[in-house]
Amino acid sequence: MPTQVLSLEEELALIKRGTEEVFPEEELKEKLKKCRQTKKPLKAKLGVDPTGADLHLGHIIPVLKLKQLQDLGHEAILIIGDYTAMVGDPSGRNKTRPQLTHEQVLENCRTYQDQVFKILDPAKTRVVYNGDWFSKMTFHDVINLMSQMTLARMLEREDFANRFENQMPLSLHEMIYPLMQGYDSVAIEADIELGGIDQKFNILVGRDLQKTMNLEPQIGICNPILIGLDGKEKMSKSLGNYIGIKDSPSEMYGKTMSISDELMMMYFELITDVPIDKLQTMAKELETGKLHPMEAKRFLAREIVGRFHSHDAALEAEAEFDRVFKENQVPDDIPEVVLTLDDLEHGKIWIARLLVKAGLATSNGEGRRLIQQGGVRIDGEVVSDANLDWSPKNDTVIQVGKRRFARITMA
Repeated sequence: MPTQVLSLEEELALIKRGTEEVFPEEELKEKLKKCRQTKKPLKAKLGVDPTGADLHLGHIIPVLKLKQLQDLGHEAILIIGDYTAMVGDPSGRNKTRPQLTHEQVLENCRTYQDQVFKILDPAKTRVVYNGDWFSKMTFHDVINLMSQMTLARMLEREDFANRFENQMPLSLHEMIYPLMQGYDSVAIEADIELGGIDQKFNILVGRDLQKTMNLEPQIGICNPILIGLDGKEKMSKSLGNYIGIKDSPSEMYGKTMSISDELMMMYFELITDVPIDKLQTMAKELETGKLHPMEAKRFLAREIVGRFHSHDAALEAEAEFDRVFKENQVPDDIPEVVLTLDDLEHGKIWIARLLVKAGLATSNGEGRRLIQQGGVRIDGEVVSDANLDWSPKNDTVIQVGKRRFARITMA
């Protein structure tokens, strides 16, 4: 049951923090009133599709909102989409996702739960797999579910409409995805569904299916899409503009410090628990010059590292950041790469190949580009020749960009 320490208006304001849209908001208010009268908590649903092994901050925003509802006393329900993941969410996509096997999805599930339970209280979280109901469906059940949606309604989705109009491939299995996500809400009788604003269509389908099946329709609570470190595109692993939940404290701190000044307040509101009134004061102080953006960003980095690691880890990461970036020192703990005679040709190694060997580049081509961009240093000296054949020296430090290091030793 939600805590009575907060008034209804205060609880509603807290729930709305960091959201782009709550729909319908008046219905949410009525649900909260009823909840207080009946002492029965609301069922708050978040579905996650384990299509990869690791989560980043963009993925975790609705998890943070689910935690907030959990702390307010509502029931947090995490739906692991072991069946929806095999279809692949088409939201915002201009091409079909590669299909995964059930075995691949289940393997990803193991890491997903470890990561979301950095945020959620596992003892108070109900975890269910949507394979529990989809695996039991007959073909007749599937046809009946598909009969709840028309092609015209499905093509109201901008991404589907664009692909259809531009004669880009649009598979039938992709078009059943919104119905599957919507049916999840029917199966657990959800009161609230969380997700990014790109999930609005799917959440509305859930409301429609619930109405058809004489259930009280859920409320949609959608967060904005988090912009990545490049300041342009949504946070994405494929674009490399992400902060990973499994990143080390120093890496997480350093990446946060690379966020543009314009994006800082978005990250504060969506990722941290800093009270809104304090954020409003900070925004005014930044605008008037009373607060320097660098100090605000250091505060943000401590808050983010502290949330996913610990307060002590945040302070240690900040101290290391200062050593590396302010004092131009090498981090204390960097990976060691051992070279053997087999790695050398005539006692030398091509610098691009060395970067791959050290895990600082994924291919020789990427290594060459990094060198040409001036992003590679050996013991602090910039490497300018992408064709350099380097003679290894023991205890040499290779650096790529501002945050990536490796120490070279000879076997």
